[in-house]
Amino acid sequence: MTKDYRIEDLLSLMEKLRDPEFGCSWDRKQSLRTLTGYTLEEVYEVIDAVETGNDAQLQDELGDLLFQVVFYAQIAKEEGRFEFSEVIGSITQKLLRRHPHVFPDASLASFGNSALALNAEQVAERWELIKNEERAQKAGSENAGAALSVLDDIPASLPALDRARKLQKRAASVGFDWPAVRGVIDKVKEELAELEAELPQGDQQRIEQEFGDLMFSCVNLARHLQIDPESSLRGSNRKFEARFRALEGLARGGAEALETLDAAQLDGLWNQVKAMENDSVK
Repeated sequence: MTKDYRIEDLLSLMEKLRDPEFGCSWDRKQSLRTLTGYTLEEVYEVIDAVETGNDAQLQDELGDLLFQVVFYAQIAKEEGRFEFSEVIGSITQKLLRRHPHVFPDASLASFGNSALALNAEQVAERWELIKNEERAQKAGSENAGAALSVLDDIPASLPALDRARKLQKRAASVGFDWPAVRGVIDKVKEELAELEAELPQGDQQRIEQEFGDLMFSCVNLARHLQIDPESSLRGSNRKFEARFRALEGLARGGAEALETLDAAQLDGLWNQVKAMENDSVK
């Protein structure tokens, strides 16, 4: 039977791994900056476990991600920046403050005493308003007199699809948005037409810019359709991979090498795979 451990045990373990005398040489040489790549990898492994429905893998990957948080906190503690308890305190205070419909006076004790009932959409709108107020207060205390933008503090290091969505969401929180999805669809068509118009000119820089505009508009469309563009694209990736592997299987079954087949033959195999999918659904 696995021994029951608590968060205090993990914190103690991390401190020992970083011990200058008896700790692990690899763990000791890490810094806040060197950990970032590992953290990103762990996040994607958590997402993969969720999407594949593997509970054992998800439990394991969540542990790896939690360890990353503890690792950052230990290094920050050593450098006199902050401690793990302050991380817990700050996120708890933030969530209490951002859920006034659940905790009316921003305390755990006030749970169940709110008369304010909001649906999920109203909660999301209120969340953005509260975050805007927090950003304004933070900017006022840190940069007195400096110009404030609702786009402040969106990390430049975010994956491009996610950053595009966040930029659009922030702009929408102050009313800069299409009133209906039809306008976004028309914008996607407009951007596609502009890309097509650039192709005969052969200016690669202009083509890249127009392609970026098209992608940005597609992200906006996903947002209006309440679709996570990253998750949607991952789903399409998985579908393509499954279909292509099936296409390879059909080619092998006919003792044919893919590289020897022409476009029409490949298209025929692709249509067979899709037909097989449709038959399996019936």
